[in-house]
Amino acid sequence: MKYDLIIFDLDGTLLNTLDDLADACNAALKEAGYPERSREDVRRFIGNGVARLIRQALPKSAGDDVSDQVLARFKVIYLEHVNDKTKPYPGIPELLKELRMKGIKVAVNSNKVDAATQLLLKDHFDGLIDLGLGEQPDIPKKPAPDGAMRIMAELDAQPERTLYVGDGDADILTAQNAAIDGAWVSWGYRRCEELEGLELPRAFDTVEELKSYILK
Repeated sequence: MKYDLIIFDLDGTLLNTLDDLADACNAALKEAGYPERSREDVRRFIGNGVARLIRQALPKSAGDDVSDQVLARFKVIYLEHVNDKTKPYPGIPELLKELRMKGIKVAVNSNKVDAATQLLLKDHFDGLIDLGLGEQPDIPKKPAPDGAMRIMAELDAQPERTLYVGDGDADILTAQNAAIDGAWVSWGYRRCEELEGLELPRAFDTVEELKSYILK
């Protein structure tokens, strides 16, 4: 096998978190007196951290102080409802189990708040993840390569033996910036046409296709 370590994005790659994110976003917006956003709007805003999500969800006229207040409420609401509707994509738990059985290390690198990242990993993938890394104050968000580089260092993996799997532009760029192989999956939040201008890595439409590639 070509890889010793697979680093996965979380939202839109391993877990479908869209409904819980949209509900929390709209609850925070409504509390602050701002219009709610559609599920499709929230889908497009996901991928670059919750601060960016809230900033995009608010009207352009809202100031930074308002954005900070709505973000703070979003974080509280989301942590209270982080797992109401969230589910793994079909076939993902089985994929992770098989990778572990084959001796391949599995990690998660997410721009999601770390507390939510750890809670979801424990609830859905307990015992299947060697290292999970959410948003950290000392690590720049993706597409900066710092998170991926820290994971490789902590798990003693070489870049040439590591694959990064994600659904968004930040994931594609993270793999490029970390100088590791990348894989894009189509079942997540970012449509292929929304990645215009990016050089797409290997693309997979099903979990089974991804598994076959990793284990070949």
